[in-house]
Amino acid sequence: MRSPYLQATRRGLISAAVASAASINAPGGGRSRAAAASASEPEVPAMTKVSFRINGQDRSLDLDTRTTLLDMLREHLQLTGSKKGCDHGQCGACTVMVEGRRIYSCLTLAIMHEGAEITTIEGLGQPGSLHPMQAAFVRHDGYQCGYCTPGQICSSVAALEEIKAGVPSHVASDLTAAPQVTAEEIRERMSGNICRCGAYSNIIDAITEVAGRPA
Repeated sequence: MRSPYLQATRRGLISAAVASAASINAPGGGRSRAAAASASEPEVPAMTKVSFRINGQDRSLDLDTRTTLLDMLREHLQLTGSKKGCDHGQCGACTVMVEGRRIYSCLTLAIMHEGAEITTIEGLGQPGSLHPMQAAFVRHDGYQCGYCTPGQICSSVAALEEIKAGVPSHVASDLTAAPQVTAEEIRERMSGNICRCGAYSNIIDAITEVAGRPA
């Protein structure tokens, strides 16, 4: 039995579609001329002045409010050590430290960190004056292509600070006990940083050395 709600015929559907298209294309039809004109106008970005303390230096910039922290560092300040890997917060190549905490800079807007202290790989150390973690990565060959290395090093420095501060991880069996620097603990805390070259064991050795334990 044919449903009383399905009385439309093929001819009727075609006629309705033609009539609808004609009304949209007619002068004044579908949407107003003002709406059509505004749709063709280029979008004007909302700009704002934002100030930060980056690697020990005060910096002020006029930024599009949609600019990510990563793009601000790379494109506006030429601090290209922080890498754009996946741009979805899945690889960790863009990791920097904001107020001592590691974050994915590709997932946060720059304006959200007005006045914050930001440290990138460039602020940790330079050739001739390496941070202990940078030197340990070199000694233990904790990198191959090097693309993920800036994020790995920033993340590992912050991870050790987390352990020192007593912040528990997902592998902690006792949330009230002080976390220890173990291979399992390091793997868990560094799990958000991907090394496509597979230098994980060397990275663990480097972090363990800096933590003051034998590799």
